[in-house]
Amino acid sequence: MSRATYQILHDTHYRYSAPVSLAQQLAHLWPRECAWQRCSERHLNVSPQPTCRTDSLDVFGNPLTRLVFERPHDELRVSARLRVEVLARAPLDLGDSPAWEAASAALSYSGQPLDQEVIEAMRYRFESPYVRLKHAFVAFAADCFAPGRPLLLAVRALMQKIFDEFTFDAEATQVATPLLQVLEARRGVCQDFAHLMLACLRSRGLAARYVSGYLLTQPPPGQPRLIGADASHAWVAVFCPGLGWVDFDPTNNLLPALEHITLGWGRDFSDVSPLRGVILGGGSHDPEVKVTVLPLGEALTVAG
Repeated sequence: MSRATYQILHDTHYRYSAPVSLAQQLAHLWPRECAWQRCSERHLNVSPQPTCRTDSLDVFGNPLTRLVFERPHDELRVSARLRVEVLARAPLDLGDSPAWEAASAALSYSGQPLDQEVIEAMRYRFESPYVRLKHAFVAFAADCFAPGRPLLLAVRALMQKIFDEFTFDAEATQVATPLLQVLEARRGVCQDFAHLMLACLRSRGLAARYVSGYLLTQPPPGQPRLIGADASHAWVAVFCPGLGWVDFDPTNNLLPALEHITLGWGRDFSDVSPLRGVILGGGSHDPEVKVTVLPLGEALTVAG
């Protein structure tokens, strides 16, 4: 297959234990335009109706919707409906990449002029709210980064190491669980594995960014696909001088292709959270999030 087309449904529903009098929300729910994907349809339904809505780009170039609510409300529902075409990416020889030490050195200022692509990549070399740089991450990845090893082969080895040594466990972590705790417990979710891989790469002076998106999952054999049974996904892209950005999915130990839909990217989850904001009032509340990734033309069954 050279391309795949998907309908994506992303529903977020907040029920507040007390009325919210004022709120501002930031939504990253529009797919980013990339060389390997196109978004042909997009609809965003918001209830209650926001007082003000502004569509723009964030500092990383991702589509961003700002929502302002100035009337009391006791629930909020934000529903995105998308149609996205994903194109096959060009084949890549991972061994045809510079040594990882050379890639790291290319991202260090040496008094020589830097091209714009390198300057842009350098913002992804440093610590961010959820990704700290520690010697523990250098040590964890040491066997992947042998001297002189081609960068992309080293990154693939790190991806496989995380896949082999960590267990997917949706109950093991929360958004703010420290990465050192994830490293010790060897358990987490896709967000944790992406953050861990970023920490290992950045701790060696490499540029790597957090990619937020969706992944087509497969129902059990003979079973229909369920509405709301999928989830948002996260993976990593690393900058390779001469080749550009290359994506790696440590949760599934593969290079993203037709089954990965890119929403946006940033330094970590905090930059591209699907929906986040500040509210006045509201009491206790937990969002109910339902995501469906549906190959075009496939039938659906309502979950639960």
